[in-house]
Amino acid sequence: MSAINILVLDDEKNIRKILSAMLKSADYQSIPVATLQEAKQAIQKQEVQVIVSDLRLEREDGLSLLKWLREEGFNIPVIILTAHGSIDSAVDSMKQGAFDYLSKPFERQELLKVIEKALLNYRFNQNHSVKLSEGVVFVGASPQLHKALTLVEKVAPTDTTVLITGESGTGKELIAQAIHEKSSRRLGPLIKINCAAIPESLLESELFGYEKGAFTGAHATKPGRFELADQGTLFLDEIGEMSLEMQVKLLRLLQEKSFERVGGIKTHHVDVRLITATNKNLEQEVKSGTFRNDLFYRLNVVPIHLAPLRERREDIPLLVSHFSKKFAIRLKREAPQFSPETMELMVQFPWPGNIRQLENVLERCLIMGDSPMIHPEQLPEEILDFEEEQFIERQVKSSGGLKDKVKDATRKIEKKAIEEALVETQQNVTQAARLLNLSRKGLQLKIKELGIRP
Repeated sequence: MSAINILVLDDEKNIRKILSAMLKSADYQSIPVATLQEAKQAIQKQEVQVIVSDLRLEREDGLSLLKWLREEGFNIPVIILTAHGSIDSAVDSMKQGAFDYLSKPFERQELLKVIEKALLNYRFNQNHSVKLSEGVVFVGASPQLHKALTLVEKVAPTDTTVLITGESGTGKELIAQAIHEKSSRRLGPLIKINCAAIPESLLESELFGYEKGAFTGAHATKPGRFELADQGTLFLDEIGEMSLEMQVKLLRLLQEKSFERVGGIKTHHVDVRLITATNKNLEQEVKSGTFRNDLFYRLNVVPIHLAPLRERREDIPLLVSHFSKKFAIRLKREAPQFSPETMELMVQFPWPGNIRQLENVLERCLIMGDSPMIHPEQLPEEILDFEEEQFIERQVKSSGGLKDKVKDATRKIEKKAIEEALVETQQNVTQAARLLNLSRKGLQLKIKELGIRP
C-alpha cells in the first residue's frame, strides 16, 4: 500500500514538528514546509493527498495556496489552521475552496478525523472509487454514495449496531463486510445469514443453535450463528422478514447478551457486534404492526442508507467503465467503448435491480459482443423496450390534439410489430402477413407508409 502524503505548511518550526508527530502516529507520511514556494515545489514533485496549512504565514497568506491549486488544476483538499478563530476567516477560507477549518489549539483526534474525511473526498475526486477495505471497493461520485461511505468510516471502529437500508442490489452486504473489516473485530469471524432464505421453523435453531435430541433429526448438538460470531460480527440480512415471535427472542438477546439453545437450559453469553440490513421501510412496518417498535430502535442506532441507482445517475458511467474493465480482464480482451447513444440509454434506464442488474448486463454485453464498440442494439430487450416506451410517451406529450397523440402512438406500435414479424419470418412478407392477420397487399402498404426497410 502506497504512503499517504500529508503536506504541512506552517512557518513555525515547532508547529511543523508537532503536526508531523501527530501524522506519523496515525501512519501518515508528513511533508513539512515553511513557505508557499516550498509547498508548490513539493506538490509538483510528488502526489499529495491532503494539505494542512496555517492561515497566517510570515509575509504570506495561506489562502494564496488555494488560488494556486485551482489555477494549476490540483484537486487536493486543504485544511486551514488558524490561531485567530474568527468566524470571518473561517467563512473566507471556505468560500475560497478550503475543505475544512480548525482553530488552534485543537485535539489530535479532531485533526485526524478531518483528515480522514478529506482523504475520502480526495479519492472520489481522483478516480471516483473508494477502497473501503481489502475486499470492498465502491465506485461513484454522487453525494448519496459519499454520505453513506463517510458514515461507514465513522462507525466502523466502534461496536455500535448498524442498520443498512436500501433496495436489493445496492450493495448492503458489501457495506456490512467493510464495516467488519475496518473494525477492531476484523480478526474475528464475520457470520452472515439471510433471514428471508431460511424457513421460519428453522430460523431459531440457525440463530441460537440446538441441543442433541431437541427435535426429530437433532442427532448432535449444534452451535448457532450467534455462537459462531462470538468476538466478531453477525450480519442479519433481510431483517424485515423476521416474524414477531423471533423478534422478541432477538430483542432479549440484545438486551441480555445471552441466550439458550433450542432444547437446552444452559445460558450462553456472547460478545457479538450486530449489523442488520433490509430492503423494507421498517418505520412503516412498525406502524403496520409487523415489526416491533422496541427492536427497531435497538437496531437503528446508526442507519446507513444506500440510494437506488436511478437516484444517482451520475454514477452510472463510472460503474459502466469499472465493470467493463473488470470483465475485459476476466475475458482476456480489450475493454470496449460505449457509443454516446448506448451510454445515454443506460443512464436513463431506471435499473430496478440496481448495481447487480447493471453488472449482469455489462457482463452479457462483453460476452456476446464481438466489436470494440457497444451499440444500443446490443443491449438487452428490457432496456430497448423502456426506450421505446419513453419515446412514445415523449411523442404523446409533444403532439397537439388527442387524435394526433393516438395516431403517433399507434404508428410506433404498428412499426414495432411489423419489424418483429419480418425478423421472425426472415423477411418473408407473405408469412409475416399471416402472423399479423393482414392481407399481403395490406402489409405491403403498411411497410411503405411506415417507412420500414426490410
